[in-house]
Amino acid sequence: MQDLLDREPKVAPRMDQREGAVARTIEQQTAKLPSDTFLWAAIGSMAGSLIMMAMGEEKKANFIGHWAPTLLILGLYNKMVKLHGSDSM
Repeated sequence: MQDLLDREPKVAPRMDQREGAVARTIEQQTAKLPSDTFLWAAIGSMAGSLIMMAMGEEKKANFIGHWAPTLLILGLYNKMVKLHGSDSM
């Protein structure tokens, strides 16, 4: 993996391509979370959905079940920021 990172071009982003203050702050705070937090949250939403479905609450089950993909994508984004940084050189 490190070999792949070493082969990436080391180009600084232009000033108009830099992250804003809000995005940078959010990334700094979420980088403190372990990567598996998002995975466990997604699994929890699937379990919650299953429980709601068993209780006959189909609409609530669908609502909670739709959180899983969002949480997994947030986890991927968090991992990418940790590996590559938002404005890395």
